Amino acid sequence: MLRSVRISCAIGILLALPVAAHAQFRGHGGPVRALAISPAPNEIVSGSFDQSAIRWSLRTGTAEQVLRFHEGAINAIASISRDSIATASEDGRIALWRRGETTPYRVLTGHEAPIAALAVSADGKQIASAAWDRTVRVWRLADGQHRTLEGHTQNVNGVAFLPDGAVVSVSHDATIRIWSADNSVADVTQLDTPLNAVVSSPDGEIVVASASGRVYFLGRDRKLRRDIEVAGAPLVSLCLSPDGKTIAASGIRGAVTIIDRATAQTVRTLVGPGLPVWSSAFSADGAVLYTGGADGLVRRWNVATGEPLGDVVMARETDPLASHAGDRGADVFRACVACHTLRGDEGNRAGPSLHGIFGRRIATLPGYEFSAPLRQMDIVWTKETVAKLFEIGPSIYTPGTKMPEQRITSADDRAALVDFLERATR
Repeated sequence: MLRSVRISCAIGILLALPVAAHAQFRGHGGPVRALAISPAPNEIVSGSFDQSAIRWSLRTGTAEQVLRFHEGAINAIASISRDSIATASEDGRIALWRRGETTPYRVLTGHEAPIAALAVSADGKQIASAAWDRTVRVWRLADGQHRTLEGHTQNVNGVAFLPDGAVVSVSHDATIRIWSADNSVADVTQLDTPLNAVVSSPDGEIVVASASGRVYFLGRDRKLRRDIEVAGAPLVSLCLSPDGKTIAASGIRGAVTIIDRATAQTVRTLVGPGLPVWSSAFSADGAVLYTGGADGLVRRWNVATGEPLGDVVMARETDPLASHAGDRGADVFRACVACHTLRGDEGNRAGPSLHGIFGRRIATLPGYEFSAPLRQMDIVWTKETVAKLFEIGPSIYTPGTKMPEQRITSADDRAALVDFLERATR
């Protein structure tokens, strides 16, 4: 909710932060939005709302390098080769990094809105980016040249390469689009719910996660073969095991569902502290699943048993909505707790605090850096204007925001949300 163009989270300098082996990885100063396993031995890379990326040693559980460049949350990370990775941010830029270097060796620019996802082609020569400017761009890594794929009518949230080199993208506009190498759209599949993530298997099957909590499977013929419900709330992340047999789907309510791809059946559910899980990645052998969440931690799970590795994760560190159990408005708001606090003593997160929001003019909260477009608006936050924000969507009601695009289509849910906010933000 109500996020500005720039995120102003601060964390201390992180160099070789000690973490016991097999424990949670602690170091980020905000939600962990992106994870990628590096081809380099024993390494995983995480990206956060705190604008940093961290290279972690899987052998020692320590942070070996902190990468700082972006002027916004890091939303996506991709491994390019044994010695290089890419990070993408809400600042609209992609940074390419070589191992051990402290600055990017190349920066790819062109997107005009936050980048939500990255994918690297099987031959390692191209990288595709999905962004909220409603485009997909396919970049040549050798020289940074790109082609732009246009057709989506809303934010593009996910992208993947198919084995034949085609690109598949998914969007808030509820379409799956498959783009051939000559930039034409070979196939468009229309669904009835916004789509948040996509992966492609080695044999060409497409798996998509939706805002309705359903996972959709498109066979190698690019036709919908099955869909299953795995959560009663939006799914925001998908990852595929290296052998292509297992899928992990995670969402805003904190659970991660392990799915057998061949049968499209749920195998088990990993239950964490109940906070949103924004990212996930399988280990190289597929035995361990790493997840990044709203609490700023990277957690490890035994895929075969569903048990956490290391510290007990069930103990909630903080759940700001625990005292509102059973409140429908609080349930609706749970998607927002990663970015916003409710009380005056909690301060700002990635987005501004909502304490005292009603009656306040947009972009006037002291101590938070809002974008120029928001500062020029005359909106005063009331129950009616907050409801309108979610009825028509932030990109339409507050152009220039980098708040994640989300609409609440149910009038009853919108009413429950604003009633809850009126009580909780006094």
